[in-house]
Amino acid sequence: MTRSVAGLLVAGFGFGVPNAALSQETDRTALTNARIVTVEFGVIESGVVLIEDGRIAAVGANVDVPTGTTTIDVAGHTVYPGMVDSGTRLGLSEVGSDPRTQDFRENGNLTPHVKALTAVNPNSVLIPVTRVSGVLTALAEPTGGLFPGTAAFINLHGYTPEQMYVEGSSTMVMQFPVTGRRGSFDQRSDDDIEKASKEAMKTLNDMWDRAHLMARLESVYEADPEMERTTEYVPEVSALVPVVNGDMALMIVVNRAADIEKAIDWVQEREVALPIFSGCAEGWRVASKIAAAGIPCIVGPVQSLPTRASDRFDRAYANAGLLHKAGVKVALRTGESENVRNLPFHAGFAAAYGLGKEEALRAVTLNPAEIFGVAEHIGSISVGKLANLFVADGDPFETKTSIKYVFIEGHNIPMESRHTRLYDEFLNRSR
Repeated sequence: MTRSVAGLLVAGFGFGVPNAALSQETDRTALTNARIVTVEFGVIESGVVLIEDGRIAAVGANVDVPTGTTTIDVAGHTVYPGMVDSGTRLGLSEVGSDPRTQDFRENGNLTPHVKALTAVNPNSVLIPVTRVSGVLTALAEPTGGLFPGTAAFINLHGYTPEQMYVEGSSTMVMQFPVTGRRGSFDQRSDDDIEKASKEAMKTLNDMWDRAHLMARLESVYEADPEMERTTEYVPEVSALVPVVNGDMALMIVVNRAADIEKAIDWVQEREVALPIFSGCAEGWRVASKIAAAGIPCIVGPVQSLPTRASDRFDRAYANAGLLHKAGVKVALRTGESENVRNLPFHAGFAAAYGLGKEEALRAVTLNPAEIFGVAEHIGSISVGKLANLFVADGDPFETKTSIKYVFIEGHNIPMESRHTRLYDEFLNRSR
């Protein structure tokens, strides 16, 4: 297929193949003789997944395959829904040591009107590296400042960010003010820390109050279209109106146990309609309080060190399981760019340290889809959803497992990445 200009430039500099290279296929594909882990409706030991026009048209043990369908016999293999990473810089960062390739952070403390989707690079070589591991959807998340911007889920295939966008997945990101020391490097006095925390909370509350006022004014204008608008347009305030109205989720990045407790109080006092906690490194310490508040948690990275020297070595591994045991709905994140591909192993650690294999799979498939309100599109193998799925010869959380096929929105994606090309090049090199 013809490469895009951007793709040719990337390939010309040795970064890799264009993201959107596709195999030739019909509009209808059937995976037959498959073991199907639907996540939502149990396991079908031998069945068919019928893909048509980018979505799952039928799934079950007795599915009639129409004439003219491209049929792939996957006997002895298992079909899984594509995994979802609920917090990454994928597409927003390419080379960690080169700031020119990093676009996940804007200048300023209050930039909720910034949209991460507009900065996504569809030709990032990290995208093919990620999707061949079965991670087919990722949250592109801005960072930095109190309100760094709006995050969005992207499917890891497409020529443009708009083609990659999962409809309805826009989520406002907020960094909850840290009320303690940020680490051993933080040499501020106790008075300075308390002063900074109070100032940050005042800024947060002022922004929220202004957004509430703007929301009320907007409702007045909508009720009387002929009324003259006299209010000044303030983009950072207007961007928060859907959040205060309950039309957009607010993902609150918070990690320390004390800060999580304060964030719970703030959410309840401010009547935040769709709160989500992200990070939650010490969530296990206050799991019952999070569960009582009914706030879902995006946990991770799982493969991490304990937050305190006195903690058990496995607290980061067990965090997701302890939250789930308390009754919290849990999804997983890596917080990575080049290593989003390791999401299956983060899930494997969480499974081994208390979350369990079945719930760990939900934490990287259906749970994030439900938490972010896009379960009608992704998260499980069921009729009507996007055909985001992969075929593996074993448990996807085990390193020995090989991914044989990947489908994103029904496209049979080539199992090729910069890693496979380098492997082939050096495996077959001549003297």
